[in-house]
Amino acid sequence: MLFAMIGFSANAEEQELQDMSDPLAVYTQAGVGLTDKGFNLKVGQTYETGSDITMGMNIIELKGIAGELLGIRDNEKPLFNSVDNSIDGFRFRNFSVNTENGRGTQVDVNANIDKETLDTSYSFIQALPKFSIFQLYPLAGVGLTVENDKDDGYKIPGAFAAIGFYGKITISDKIWLNYNPLWLTTVSGSDRYKDTYYAGDSQILTHEFVASYQLSPRANIRYFANWNKAVDLADGDHRIEFNYQL
Repeated sequence: MLFAMIGFSANAEEQELQDMSDPLAVYTQAGVGLTDKGFNLKVGQTYETGSDITMGMNIIELKGIAGELLGIRDNEKPLFNSVDNSIDGFRFRNFSVNTENGRGTQVDVNANIDKETLDTSYSFIQALPKFSIFQLYPLAGVGLTVENDKDDGYKIPGAFAAIGFYGKITISDKIWLNYNPLWLTTVSGSDRYKDTYYAGDSQILTHEFVASYQLSPRANIRYFANWNKAVDLADGDHRIEFNYQL
């Protein structure tokens, strides 16, 4: 959020800032990430929801920019998809949270440009009471897949469901860890989609580990690791991301 107004003291300004370690925090932000597939760019903007107890924001991410130019990923390794200098994918999220009951909703649109597929989903997220240094945020949602078939053009091959949680461990005021597992399963659609969409199977359990350090009340640096049954941790996606609260 934009709180840098003339006459505000530093303490008053910091009181308006959101806790960047909270998965349900809503704030205007910008971020840049470095991966072996290229650069990621992220911009988030809050908006008025029309309710005194609800906050909302939209976030847009561009992924895999200039991957070939960076030269980190080995295109000769058959396990890896080759990289180029074009954008690999984009993600749009519309997120809102009720500040009284700690419940959030999210519309998530995730597109893979190289594979010409798009997953769009709607999910609920609920903050549970904190226990010592641990806190859980269970989530559940449903979605649709859109793909570009070389013979039939764009179509919806099926629908899926997602269940998981965000897990947070607070190490100190500046350091926290996250473990975010997500179970995805096809629920309807063509036989090919239902049986093979997730790494040749009808379902998959994905894993995300995050280590974060708060550089200042406005800025943090985060390390992400993503993997699943088809891609182990060593060969999974790894990125370092810098985020700034505007």
